[in-house]
Amino acid sequence: MMKPALLALVLTASLATLAGCGKREALQPASGQTLPPKPSVAASQPSVDQLLAIPTDARPDRSDEPLTKSAPRKDDHFDLPPPG
Repeated sequence: MMKPALLALVLTASLATLAGCGKREALQPASGQTLPPKPSVAASQPSVDQLLAIPTDARPDRSDEPLTKSAPRKDDHFDLPPPG
């Protein structure tokens, strides 16, 4: 079994490493680089946040309620077998 001092050291190092992963800064173009050119139909140059935003058609919202339980279908008078 690990000694308590070694266990505390490993745990502290792990937590410090994990805490460092959450640091985020605002995204900017690399030094000497610019944003992509303005689209020809756009009124103004999109910002970094606008360029990173996911469009609605890439991840559409659900428009209907999922089926939660099955139910017997009602009789359909117009569901006739094919003639012949």
